[in-house]
Amino acid sequence: MKQIFGYLLVICSIPLLFLIGIEVKEEIVTAKTYEEKIEAAISLPQVQTQLPVTLLDRDRNIFSEEYVEWREPLTFDEFPQIVKDIFIYSEDTSFFDHIGFDVSAIARAVMANSSEQSIQQGGSTITQQLVRMRYLTEEKTYERKLMELLYAYELEQMYSKEEILEMYLNEMYFGNQVYGIASAATYYFGRPLQELTIAEIAFIASIPNNPSLYDPLRNFENTKERQERLIDTLAKNAIVSIAEAEHLKAEAIELNVKQKLQQYPAYSTYVLQELRSLIAYHEGFEARLADANTVEERNLTTLQLDATIDELLSKGIVIHTALHPEKQAADEEAMNRILSPYKIEASATVIDNTSREIVSIFAGRDYQKFNFHRAYQAPRQPGSAFKPLIDYAPAIELLNYIPSSRISGGHYCVGNFCPQNYGGGVYGSVSISTAFSWSYNTSALRLLNKVGLEQAFSYIDRFHFQSIVEADRNYAAAIGGLTYGVTSLEMADAYTSFIDGSYVQARAIRQVTDLEGNVLYEWPTERDIIWSTKTVRHMRSLLTDVVTKGTGKGLYTNTSYIGAKTGTTNDYKDFWVAGLTENYTTAIWIGYDEPRNMQSLENAKVHFKLFNAIMD
Repeated sequence: MKQIFGYLLVICSIPLLFLIGIEVKEEIVTAKTYEEKIEAAISLPQVQTQLPVTLLDRDRNIFSEEYVEWREPLTFDEFPQIVKDIFIYSEDTSFFDHIGFDVSAIARAVMANSSEQSIQQGGSTITQQLVRMRYLTEEKTYERKLMELLYAYELEQMYSKEEILEMYLNEMYFGNQVYGIASAATYYFGRPLQELTIAEIAFIASIPNNPSLYDPLRNFENTKERQERLIDTLAKNAIVSIAEAEHLKAEAIELNVKQKLQQYPAYSTYVLQELRSLIAYHEGFEARLADANTVEERNLTTLQLDATIDELLSKGIVIHTALHPEKQAADEEAMNRILSPYKIEASATVIDNTSREIVSIFAGRDYQKFNFHRAYQAPRQPGSAFKPLIDYAPAIELLNYIPSSRISGGHYCVGNFCPQNYGGGVYGSVSISTAFSWSYNTSALRLLNKVGLEQAFSYIDRFHFQSIVEADRNYAAAIGGLTYGVTSLEMADAYTSFIDGSYVQARAIRQVTDLEGNVLYEWPTERDIIWSTKTVRHMRSLLTDVVTKGTGKGLYTNTSYIGAKTGTTNDYKDFWVAGLTENYTTAIWIGYDEPRNMQSLENAKVHFKLFNAIMD
């Protein structure tokens, strides 16, 4: 009877087994799908951090730091043993034994009912915490928790325990945009981690547990209380004696919070702009942008350049510059002081004649970092300060004029362009020196017409005027009439060709290195010959004549040589002086940001005072 019942039960179960088989098959397919997803999921993403960008002056002293997050990563061996002990005994005592997660610890954490202030063992291992910091959000879902366990296991397969602990200690968040315990040491105490006492190490080690609650700048007492509990943990595990623990808890904690070094904002702002140009030059983006035929192509290239720069900055770099800090400080002080009685703005760039490097730059009154930078972002009409470059030097170079050569200062037109001399003056035959010194517009136009537009602009094109456009190739350029204008940086740069006839674009950056000192980028230093020795000699003589007997009277320096050219635009909207001594070359612009008449300031000669102050 039992046997018959058994057969009947088997027969009746066949449909059920068939249905179960179908479900099992579906589960196998589903499991296979999840397996593929998991395999893809535990292909750990790339980690992007941002290390500091440091700017050094010409003496290799730091004058500016650029960072969103403060990081100073160390290797495993560079961490003091006490640092490793604190985190292992407070966070994960079985760190060197588990496979990325600890099942028993997870069970204990679920069962525990610990308070926020307690320092009991949590359910997450150091590896899991690293996974959360690197790859995952803080959302509380079963899916995220499962991913955390999978990532932790995968991390343990990829890296040694020492490497994982090293990453953990370097990537923990210590509040106030500080990442890594070495960074926390320099940020909160102003000293390297290796120079901190055990009490100080335990103090900053308290922060990551809850960076808001244990922020020492806002909740010092909370941080101190947790520090004492950490010290007790060290004593409990015989890392320190009970007596030593009491001594450590009694040690006074005195913070010395690091302030981001941000000196000379006008110079550092320009350096970061030049860095962009340097990378674009070396990585081929400069040529691609020049060859771009459409807006879309240009925008795409710009985005790719941005990505390249971001990747470089994320690794941390050191920018070595030519900044002369004492001169920069003195120039800023002098220019701000001289400008203080007036409501006008100014810009100036000072270039070392020997190295052709930018040693000082003035971007505007009381300049703040990343504000509008007038030295390189504010093209203005150059007026007569443009004449040496477009009219006189090409005429001397190509037509063999000398300072004593004769030129008419009378009425002159080219087509419909009929400029007048200052005050409507009409002059007969005058020397080149007189026409130059007193800035006769009609004489300048005659010279440009003799040289020819294409020949004259072949010299202008060898400089780096970014705002000169095709429409500027007309005779108004003879007296500095341009579509947009030029900047004081560009003018000073071009005037360096009158030092000795050679030219290389003036730069602030000497080289860019990685954090290990390997050179990543530097500018080429080869110079082109723009002007012959004869032209340079005559131009330097003409520039001196301006100062001794022309529109530049009142310019002076305690130097063996001084030469300059002044410039005033229509309706007195811009005043310029550009020139050089035996040490420096400069160009200075003054005016209102929204151009308006400054005739009332003509006799004050503010731009002369600025020149004298920074070139003496």
